[in-house]
Amino acid sequence: MAAMMQPQIILLKEGTDTSQGKPQLISNINACVAVADVVRTTLGPRGMDKLIHDEKGNTTISNDGATIMKLLDIVHPAAKILVDIAKSQDSEVGDGTTTVVLLAGEFLKEAKPFIEDGVHPQNLIRSYRTASYLAIQKIKELAVSIEGKSLEEKKSLLAKCAATTLSSKLIGGEKEFFATMVVDAVLAIGNDDRLNMIGIKKVPGGTMRDSFLVNGVAFKKTFSYAGFEQQPKKFVNPKILLLNIELELKSEKENAEIRLSDPSQYQSIVDAEWNIIYDKLDKCVKSGAKVVLSRLAIGDLATQYFADRDIFCAGRVTEEDLQRVAAATGGTVQTTVNNIIDEVLGSCDLFEERQVGNERFNIFSGCPSGRTATIVLRGGADQFIEEAERSLHDAIMIVRRALKNSTVVAGGGAIDVIPRQLCDNAGFDATDVLNKLRQKHALPSGEGAPYGVDINTGGIADSFANFVWEPAVVKSESAQGEAAASAMGGRGRGRGAFRGRGRGMRR
Repeated sequence: MAAMMQPQIILLKEGTDTSQGKPQLISNINACVAVADVVRTTLGPRGMDKLIHDEKGNTTISNDGATIMKLLDIVHPAAKILVDIAKSQDSEVGDGTTTVVLLAGEFLKEAKPFIEDGVHPQNLIRSYRTASYLAIQKIKELAVSIEGKSLEEKKSLLAKCAATTLSSKLIGGEKEFFATMVVDAVLAIGNDDRLNMIGIKKVPGGTMRDSFLVNGVAFKKTFSYAGFEQQPKKFVNPKILLLNIELELKSEKENAEIRLSDPSQYQSIVDAEWNIIYDKLDKCVKSGAKVVLSRLAIGDLATQYFADRDIFCAGRVTEEDLQRVAAATGGTVQTTVNNIIDEVLGSCDLFEERQVGNERFNIFSGCPSGRTATIVLRGGADQFIEEAERSLHDAIMIVRRALKNSTVVAGGGAIDVIPRQLCDNAGFDATDVLNKLRQKHALPSGEGAPYGVDINTGGIADSFANFVWEPAVVKSESAQGEAAASAMGGRGRGRGAFRGRGRGMRR
């Protein structure tokens, strides 16, 4: 009777899904495979682009795995992990986002029959972890170092890595043109890890070939007041003053109250406000700067004042552009105009305002610090330029990683287990191509190891000889194991389960 009187203990709210065991594992695997199938057809130079239309009415055209995964409105918790690994790969390496999703999906698909037969997930994860270790060792064996090469040789090798990345993108037809541009931009920022030191500015109109690289900073002309057109638009070796203050007459921000006993005192208050702004402007002029930039507004009075003294000014410059100008010119952003010394002023060889399409750009070139670069992208539709920007981001990341890790491997499916999908997307007979690849890779001398899919002929070719190269880090650093381990109920060290992939894990 006492037991019957015990109140019911509710741990989870009503309607909570408490599915577990084998059926839930199978459900997780099916969800992940379904997501992988969405991006499967985007892989490789012959991959298709996806057109994604969201609820806000925005249209995105892309074949970048990370972009597509972000835009998919996925609700299944296990499948969401695939989105996370695509984001992780994108932020860590930059390229290979579609590949990591496909590999995680394939590993789960291969594990499904074992789960159905009652094999414990931890045993599968342990086996994958072992395979991962062996695959990474194999990648290290096959990798070729670019360390110790001359600058020109290194630039050529890095351009080939960038071209491989761009070959599967919308701008693949101009991959050599953009690959050289990307390498020059990355080398310009040196060892600086801040990716925003490479600016990408989009200007609709023109052709892709009209895009150009500025070894310095370029940004669109900011909002300007009357008097701006009277200012000089070109300087040689100018001093540059960077500010984070307003240079305009502003009404009092606080609810200030001033009581006057004599109406004549009102004029003295008005004069004081004007004297304050004139004092600021006078100090800017006396600093010797010929270009004045501010993150906050530069009003019409200041604009005309500077124009009368042959000084160029621009207000409301974005924080990112202002920091890039500071890094390039060696200047320091000031929060006051008092005691401006030469050490805080920047400089460059040439400043000019140039017309690019329908936009006017302020361009700083020949900067002494040289730790920044700007790519001005031209093209047709807005969606096209957006996708071109994403493509260049991937190429920039790849070149940076190749510079830091200094080892490259053959691409085209020579290293990882994706040649089947490359063939399917190109319309080739995958079975025939895979048989030829296995035959080459099985040669005891190891000379067949660099062979991958030849997209042009439908056969196989030496990827190294054809300059289809990728940084080794793309193949050996990813978070695929985290996805598969989570989907199969793994935890802890299961994270590294599927990190590497090599020829030892063929289908």
